[in-house]
Amino acid sequence: MRASSADDAMRLVPFRELSLEQALEFIREDELVEVTPSSIRMRKKILASTRDQKAARPIRAAAKTERA
Repeated sequence: MRASSADDAMRLVPFRELSLEQALEFIREDELVEVTPSSIRMRKKILASTRDQKAARPIRAAAKTERA
């Protein structure tokens, strides 16, 4: 039998359309505002996947030098 709590749906907050001025007031130090002719977007300066790849680089380089 399944638990009743497993059927609860995750609630996501819908995005808000922000003007350029609102987006600039809303961002934090680790975020950027991207402006294109068709949209205004907010994003993190360093994305999690990029940070993980950069962290793995020295490990890979050390492994290659050990093999040589």
